[in-house]
Amino acid sequence: MIEKLKSEGNNSSADIFQTTDVARLNRARVEGLLLPISSPVLDNSVPTKYRDPQGYWFGQSARARVIFFSKDRVKPSDLSTFDDLASPKWKGRVCVCSSASAYNQSLLAGMIAVDGAEVSEKWAKGVVDNMARKPQGGDRDQIAAVASGQCDIAIANTYYFAGMLTSDKAEERDAANKVALFWPGQQGRGTHMNISGAGVTKSAKNKAEAIKLVEFLSGAEAQQFYAEANNEFPVLPGAKRSQLVSSWGDFKEETINVAMLGENNVQSIRIFDRVGWG
Repeated sequence: MIEKLKSEGNNSSADIFQTTDVARLNRARVEGLLLPISSPVLDNSVPTKYRDPQGYWFGQSARARVIFFSKDRVKPSDLSTFDDLASPKWKGRVCVCSSASAYNQSLLAGMIAVDGAEVSEKWAKGVVDNMARKPQGGDRDQIAAVASGQCDIAIANTYYFAGMLTSDKAEERDAANKVALFWPGQQGRGTHMNISGAGVTKSAKNKAEAIKLVEFLSGAEAQQFYAEANNEFPVLPGAKRSQLVSSWGDFKEETINVAMLGENNVQSIRIFDRVGWG
């Protein structure tokens, strides 16, 4: 989408740029494809940490990246933080998708924002040393690998787990039921969060209408739809989560502005390359 907007320039018919992961939203901003929005409605409905400080994009739903573990082989008391996954006790026990995953890039970018590049690179190298297999597949594949015994713990987004639990495929439901989720960082900085979001394109021919739509998507009706349709977390304070997500209980979230995940994206990719994450 970004390349299409760049090639079309002012001739683009797109009024809104909508995508998953803050790194892509940040890239669109850096490429000069978005307009800053001044909207009291969005300022009130989207928490500061889920929107661009200059108003170029706004979160519409949030997703948590967590640890999944085998109910048979791992105790919750064995788990604590993402940092701990670099500990030697997890040697040969970790499954995770490749460094090409925007979700992993943002996870590491968040660590860079909090701990600095040197500490974050040491962590990434530790996880590589603890991998049970070469990174392969998506988040659902990591959860399935834990269920099948290929590894004991995995890193994945919660909505993939929800999708497996409610899948019409028996094998996916069976796999998910052998696995449990753990909220990392509850005694420290909290669980890593990311977003899906949107902004108004620089080429927008219907700017006022585009802003109205982005505002609507942050409101109560649309936020309820997001929660029920994809089992993500509403960004609107006070909006209800889906029944399944609510059953997992409350948890402490990271407080950093997710814009930092986009700003540190390139650095995270370079670190992944240096440590041989794959």
